[in-house]
Amino acid sequence: MYKVKILGAGSIGNHLAQGCFAKGWQVTICDLDPLALERTRNDIYPSRYGAWDDNIRLAAPDEVENEDFDLVIVGTPPDTHMAIAVKALTTRPPKVLLIEKPVCTPELEKARELLALQEKTGCFVAVGYNHTLTSHSRRAAELLAGGLVGQPLTISAGFREFWGGIFQAHPWLSGPKDSYLGFAARGGGAGGEHSHAVNIWQHFADLTGMGKIVEVSAMVDMVDDGLVNYDRLFQVNVKTGTGLLGAIVQDVVTEPPEKKLRIQGTAGFLEWQVNADSRHDALRYAGADNKITEELFAKTRPDDFRGELDHLGEILAGASGEKSPIRLTAGLNTMLVVAAAYLANQNRRSVKINYEAGYGLEALELI
Repeated sequence: MYKVKILGAGSIGNHLAQGCFAKGWQVTICDLDPLALERTRNDIYPSRYGAWDDNIRLAAPDEVENEDFDLVIVGTPPDTHMAIAVKALTTRPPKVLLIEKPVCTPELEKARELLALQEKTGCFVAVGYNHTLTSHSRRAAELLAGGLVGQPLTISAGFREFWGGIFQAHPWLSGPKDSYLGFAARGGGAGGEHSHAVNIWQHFADLTGMGKIVEVSAMVDMVDDGLVNYDRLFQVNVKTGTGLLGAIVQDVVTEPPEKKLRIQGTAGFLEWQVNADSRHDALRYAGADNKITEELFAKTRPDDFRGELDHLGEILAGASGEKSPIRLTAGLNTMLVVAAAYLANQNRRSVKINYEAGYGLEALELI
């Protein structure tokens, strides 16, 4: 039985606690705020999953700081992620450390330090872009490996979702000003909160051998009213090292939500969709025979995280994470693109990403 510590008793902390507990792992949820722990026990967890289970331990972080854990999950606001992660690897490194997305703010603070600590400690550090490991994503990977679409010509992706659902899941927040969500610089806004679109674009570009994003241009719609400063629309055009062009859109205004990706190739296409309806993810595709096939993948909300936790379980058991779609460098690559988009928008110029410069703002160059 693996020991799991979850830092942060908000919505994602509860989702991952339930997922870990369902796997038979020993779960401890920590939060600095005693009210957050009470909310987890009395409201969030039982309302979602039917009842609270007293086998899940609730604790202040300092109560368990001298204990060792196999898996540590960081589910706190993005602008706290790196400091917490560095501390975890400096003091009592777990076997696996999962940091919720986005991994950090667009400043990419402490990225190099965390990478160095990962190498020094041998801890596998992951970033919670869970959509890369769902059933329909795995099926899409199989189809693409079989040459379904031929040579990719373009990829487009969008996570467009009104964030009212986030505030329904966090009723103690009255709006974006009450948390990091209302501040792009803290990892909120459309660029950070819905960075799943950037990440899934990168994931499928990697699966099809089209390389990393090396050039970004952007138009970002910022809201700045003295109380908040965030992007409600994050719209970028990208180019990979192999010359593939594509588009990525993220927003916090679209209702009903739309979360899709499409690859168009020389021999066919593949469309990938999250929540095609309330109970399914979906794929729609055709190869050289032009026969369109649709596949539905039954799911509940906990299933969104099951693939991710199964994957981490395999790594805890000894599997290699070298090519994991949620490895730390994949999450940092996503934040490089987000940071590049903000820089491009501010200067009305394209930005080149130089990965050889490492994970910091010095990797971004105005063209």
